[in-house]
Amino acid sequence: MSNYKVGDLLNKITIPKDLREKISEDELPQLCEELRDFIVDVVSQKGGHFGASLGVVEMTVALHYVFNTPHDKLVWDVGHQAYGHKILTGRREQFHTNRIYKGISGFPKPSESEYDAFGVGHSSTSISAALGMAVASQYKKEDRQHVAIIGDGSMTAGLAFEGMNHGGVENTNLLIVLNDNCMAIDPNVGALKDYLTDITTSHTYNKVKDEVWHLLGKVSKFGPNAQAIAQKIEHGIKSTLLKQSNLFESLNFRYFGPIDGHDVNYMAKVMEDLKDIPGPKILHCITEKGKGYQPAEEGNTTQWHAPGIFNKETGEIIKITPKDPMPPKYQDVFGHTIVELAEKNDKIVGVTPAMPSGCSLNIMMKAMPDRAFDVGIAEQHAVTFSAGMAAQGLTPFCNIYSSFMQRAYDQVIHDVALQNLPVVFCLDRGGLVGADGSTHHGAYDLAYFRCIPNMIVSAPMNEEELRNLMYTAQAENNGPFSIRYPRGTGTTADWKTPFKKVKIGTGNRIKNGDDVAILTIGDIGNKAVAACAELEKEGIHVAHYDMRFVKPIDEILLHEVFGKFKKVITVENGCVQGGMGSAVLEFMADNNYFAEVKRLGIPDKFIDHGTQNELYDECLFDEKAIVANVKLLLDRQEKKVSA
Repeated sequence: MSNYKVGDLLNKITIPKDLREKISEDELPQLCEELRDFIVDVVSQKGGHFGASLGVVEMTVALHYVFNTPHDKLVWDVGHQAYGHKILTGRREQFHTNRIYKGISGFPKPSESEYDAFGVGHSSTSISAALGMAVASQYKKEDRQHVAIIGDGSMTAGLAFEGMNHGGVENTNLLIVLNDNCMAIDPNVGALKDYLTDITTSHTYNKVKDEVWHLLGKVSKFGPNAQAIAQKIEHGIKSTLLKQSNLFESLNFRYFGPIDGHDVNYMAKVMEDLKDIPGPKILHCITEKGKGYQPAEEGNTTQWHAPGIFNKETGEIIKITPKDPMPPKYQDVFGHTIVELAEKNDKIVGVTPAMPSGCSLNIMMKAMPDRAFDVGIAEQHAVTFSAGMAAQGLTPFCNIYSSFMQRAYDQVIHDVALQNLPVVFCLDRGGLVGADGSTHHGAYDLAYFRCIPNMIVSAPMNEEELRNLMYTAQAENNGPFSIRYPRGTGTTADWKTPFKKVKIGTGNRIKNGDDVAILTIGDIGNKAVAACAELEKEGIHVAHYDMRFVKPIDEILLHEVFGKFKKVITVENGCVQGGMGSAVLEFMADNNYFAEVKRLGIPDKFIDHGTQNELYDECLFDEKAIVANVKLLLDRQEKKVSA
């Protein structure tokens, strides 16, 4: 292990049992300070998700101090907040490898530790998963506690409400810990945020709530009648002082809080008491993202969600300034382009589910606040909301990460494609995304979108193509149109060119050649350009085609390819099952061509985390792999001829 600061108390803890047996109640605040210092020390040098994990240090310590993990089940939501959990559950020595190729995952992962009760990465799954575990334990007659730890941002998703709605009618041992910091990655939006704010700012309610809490703490001594009376008193106070029924208790959850999520001793006491109260419960904890690290507390909370490497003494985020102008991020090309298009077309609106800074829709939100919508972590709603606007003549650009679009697949089919509505889906983070790993790779969108009727499926090779596809999508305005592009930067700093309409369903011949044809889709085509240049040096003349559209696919171009070449390689930054390569094989079979086709792309397995280039190498579709496959095909051809 590298030399990172480990405090005396933290050094005593290898697994949570050590926390429960070796650390006294009085020492818990000091342990929290040491755990926070360790997270700051490592993340400042290695990068990773920062603010969310700092905000739940006391909550994490209290949970493992009170509950008998791993027998009792803790289900974390999203996983951005689980760094302290990982450190306390046997992974302190490996924590410096977090999110690094072949290192530990940045998210809870059951195959990594028995303390990770459920694999997470996308938001809002914790309540349903913990409820399923609680019902299973009840069925098996096991005495376990089940805790779902969910942020207020994640509570905006429909799945969280579905889980609560069901949980309220199952008499299971389920506790929801609501980590309320008014933040997801960007600031929270919506009525739920306002509702939680009303609860947390009702001083009268909180004062009386403490008295009710003490009463309820003694209920068990007086029998069921006293318990019923105390519950009625509590409900009456809530309804009167908050001037509305408590949302959570209307779903049959006993509501406790709000309490200070940074008072570790009080949280431990409350959690200990809640273990003895049967049925579904929710504990509302108020926390601060970035708590305990002054630059994160006082700075831009979105920026400190995952700041990269920084000077832990000064809080200065370290940015490498390149000598030459750098290409922009694809997301920024989207952000500036949608504003440029919207200035000329008053029907254009923008929609994103809680990722305005992640997808750069925040640029439009600033320039045209009445035409850009952050709908919260609610991908299904984002798609159907967009469909509703399209049904009334608008042209919504619905920007959702590729991996998150998986959550709204039915809405894409039923609410958009079936009605042939002109929603433009901009799928950011298409392909392998890097350090976030298997939960976030956008591996499947080319395959799952190309099988939907009425859907146009496209992927630009560079920034100019992204702009032109966006321009084409709003100019044609005939039905659903998807544009997928990768995480990261493009290929040129000089990207802002005049708009040109692209003929839908047409590809582009990048390079002529006679030996082998390479067909690519999207940004990965730039790896093929480099591979072709390398092969040319060796006297191997490869033709390269940028397909640009998977659906409709360019049949004229494919007739040219299969009419000339008997050796074809397809390359895509997506799953090989059902993707662009499969579409090419289908065309070949349907048109009675015969050729040897090698498909390169993401194999039929879940890919772990690492840099994008490390993962391209692992999946064998980087420049080196393309060169090797061309040579292999030609070598086979030579052997056949000599035979």
